[in-house]
Amino acid sequence: MDKAKVAQDVLKLVGGEQNVDQVTHCMTRLRFNLHDDNKADKAQLEKTEGVMGVMKNGGQFQVIIGNEVAGVYKEMTAKMSGGGAKQAPVEGAAPEQKRNVISALFDFISGIFTPILPAITGAGMIKGIVAILVALGWMSSTSSTYIILSAIGDGAFYFLPIILAVSASRKLGSNIYIGAALAAAIMHPTITALLSSGESVSFASIPVIAATYSSTVIPIVIAIWIASYVEKAVDRITHSSIKLLVVPTVTLLIMVPLTLIAIGPLGSIIGNGLSGGISWLFDNMSIVASILIGGTMSLLIITGMHYALLPIIVGSMTSLGYDFIIPLMFAANWAQAGSAFGVGLRSKNGKTKSLGFSTGLTAVMGITEPAMYGVNMRFKKPFIAALSGGAIGGAFMGIFHVKAYVITGLVGLPSVAAFISPSISTLIYAIVGGLIALVAAAVITYIIGIKEDVQQEAEVAAVTEQPSTNAAEQADAVAATLIENETAPRAMKATQILSPMNGEVKPLSEVPDPAFAEEIMGKGVAIEPSEGRVVSPVNGTVFSVSKSGHAIGLVSEDGTEMLIHIGIDTVKLKGKHFTPHARSGQEIKIGDLLMEFDLEAVRSEGYATITPVIVTNIHDYNNLDRADHVQVQQGDLLYKLN
Repeated sequence: MDKAKVAQDVLKLVGGEQNVDQVTHCMTRLRFNLHDDNKADKAQLEKTEGVMGVMKNGGQFQVIIGNEVAGVYKEMTAKMSGGGAKQAPVEGAAPEQKRNVISALFDFISGIFTPILPAITGAGMIKGIVAILVALGWMSSTSSTYIILSAIGDGAFYFLPIILAVSASRKLGSNIYIGAALAAAIMHPTITALLSSGESVSFASIPVIAATYSSTVIPIVIAIWIASYVEKAVDRITHSSIKLLVVPTVTLLIMVPLTLIAIGPLGSIIGNGLSGGISWLFDNMSIVASILIGGTMSLLIITGMHYALLPIIVGSMTSLGYDFIIPLMFAANWAQAGSAFGVGLRSKNGKTKSLGFSTGLTAVMGITEPAMYGVNMRFKKPFIAALSGGAIGGAFMGIFHVKAYVITGLVGLPSVAAFISPSISTLIYAIVGGLIALVAAAVITYIIGIKEDVQQEAEVAAVTEQPSTNAAEQADAVAATLIENETAPRAMKATQILSPMNGEVKPLSEVPDPAFAEEIMGKGVAIEPSEGRVVSPVNGTVFSVSKSGHAIGLVSEDGTEMLIHIGIDTVKLKGKHFTPHARSGQEIKIGDLLMEFDLEAVRSEGYATITPVIVTNIHDYNNLDRADHVQVQQGDLLYKLN
């Protein structure tokens, strides 16, 4: 990589030095605080050699570089006036940029709901499976097995306020156990019975309005938001020797009655209003609403605005028992798949064909990012076709009032159980609507075509125009030209990657950071650590250790480049709670101690500790085979590379 050129190109495309307020870097990304984000050319940045991806998060414009980020950062700051006077003095030390209310709200909502999706998705899928078994007559709705399975499926939704309280408290940096205690108090059976008795209820002579809190979203989120301020205010004025007693006691004594008296009823009104409003919209303007949402869903996802739909989806599901938006997500995702397939059919380039078909298939399964960013947005016209296909498929969904009865994490073929209802017709309509979106997008893409800017095509044309004695000779010439211009991958050995820490293995899709979840940085797995200790998973060399201690780069003896990223956004801790035991350039053996960190302290600061363990030069391998482990200890096999 020509670091100087990458630095020059990136600086120009973010709007030039005059648009940069501050710039710093973490282990893999340049993090810009820009005066005007609109001056940054995101599309061109994504095409720039050396740039792996671009994203906006936490009020920062982030350009993903990878392992070479430190060198690019050094070159960039050297080019800036005053030797980089606008850079943050310490990695990760850039002050938080003030965000507008909408951006802050989306960040808050995504931070609350993204971590809990596995719980409600798993519970929802169980509800879907139970519905299928009952619909097929393989299980009786009165059997004890049905009752137990239904409880498993309903549990996460019934106690959703407690789950949300923990997630919201962590996001807001308050004590998660005080938040859980608050939610548990308002859901206590005695309170529930008192509020549902029909009798007049009061607290200290103040009337308490009856409200139902099980399976609700808005009341507890508002309560935890206010509680975070109460807790911090009490903490500031309380002497450290009695904080453990005073802070939780006063917080609960203030917040539980306040929630029952005012916040809960107000939140219930807002929640019921949102659910009722969406239901009214789809009952009275179903086709218009479906076309609009189905056609713009991909745009909402790109901008992050889809997070605003999560409370509405969860609220509709818990209060009404169904949701209209998930089917439109289904149509939009399959439309992205259709456009990718259309690119594969229309392209004359072998690599583009392969990319279109492969990413289209993953989009059908619910993973749309490769098709959306890698194919459709790259060629522009297919993305427009995908939006059109989503609108057409959405119109069909609206005509037949297709509903989802289960919340799913990935909206694709594996999640069709979400559309099982007392009647099988909803499932049929959902699949037909998805197919309509897919076919429409593919056909539109094929008709409007794509503009391929592929140098290989010109080279092939130049060779085939030359006279040759026969077709075989001409084919040989074409092949020779392509081979000559193709960079051959390095020969790599099969590699075993061992676990660098104790904990629970999770897929990268559960990491609350798109750069890892969408495998932009590389492939691998994540570990939720049970102990604050990281050891080397390979024999090799330490490539780099971030100043903040949260990330370690390694290169194994056989050339595998790895990144161990401890937690998400932990760069903001600036090294607090981290103790490095390795340095850049140090040779290491399997099991050598690399890093220690205070696990509970990091969590108490409000940061997720899930740790991606990824291979960044994954393109040098044919495949990655994950070991069949849920819990791992240091030194256990994590995955194999072939």
